[in-house]
Amino acid sequence: MEIKQLSIFLENRVGRLAEVTKILGEATVDILAISIADTADFGILRLLVDDVDKAVAALKAQGVVCAVHSVTVVSVDGVPGGLAKVLGTLDAAGINVEYMYTVSQKKTPDPMMVFRFGNEAKALDALKAAGIKILAFDEL
Repeated sequence: MEIKQLSIFLENRVGRLAEVTKILGEATVDILAISIADTADFGILRLLVDDVDKAVAALKAQGVVCAVHSVTVVSVDGVPGGLAKVLGTLDAAGINVEYMYTVSQKKTPDPMMVFRFGNEAKALDALKAAGIKILAFDEL
């Protein structure tokens, strides 16, 4: 099930993250999941939002560079070893996890993880075969 993620390239300077979240807030875009990775000069902010098209339009209108990518969200058993089961399934299928982060909203009792894979189709097949629940957007 395809879920769209925003990737926003930010200068690594004071206030830049606040600016982006303010733009989204003023556009009434709800942030469902967030992750940021940084280097000395820039960061990559990754977001799941309730309205990707509205978010992209608001950001671009303010000169913010962003891209939209497909990600997969899975339900992870909320017990010790739950994440290890998911990652072990992917490892056994030879699938590279490019990155992952958690979803901040809680509609289920179990944790939800966002993944980007080197081979999404193969990853989906492996996860489904292992009985791991892949979530749709409306389940976030």
